Amino acid sequence: MEFKTNVMRILDKLKVEYRSYSYAGTDAVSGTEVAETLGQNPDHVFKTLVTIGKSKKYYVFMIPVAKELELKKAAHAVKEKSIEMIKSKDLLPITGYIHGGCSPIGMKKSLTTTIDASAAAYPTIIFSAGKIGYQVELSLGDLQKAISFQLAHISQ
Repeated sequence: MEFKTNVMRILDKLKVEYRSYSYAGTDAVSGTEVAETLGQNPDHVFKTLVTIGKSKKYYVFMIPVAKELELKKAAHAVKEKSIEMIKSKDLLPITGYIHGGCSPIGMKKSLTTTIDASAAAYPTIIFSAGKIGYQVELSLGDLQKAISFQLAHISQ
């Protein structure tokens, strides 16, 4: 039987088509190493980042693995004065995920999600399936069936 993460089970339940990848058992740690291991363009593979705004609200941002989140642009996108990355130790209690296995799908609470506008250039994007070693690939249209999000220019 094929291994299923909670994210995959959620997508199955929603009858959303996706492709899954596993890099478990490889030495890939960083997002760019994961993209390389999967034979994918790093602009097509997205990382999921969780931040906190000045208002104390949490936000999710998805950007290509080789890029950096532009905090000012990200804050502007969610109408915050400023945002900062949350501490690694806070990730599990807030999202239910650990560092390196964070997915925008299946978080403990629904958080405002912004995806870098560059995602619109691809028919699909690849991102964490909610467990280190696993990724899923789906279209933005199909992703919208699982979570709500907006697109904005948030990376550099």
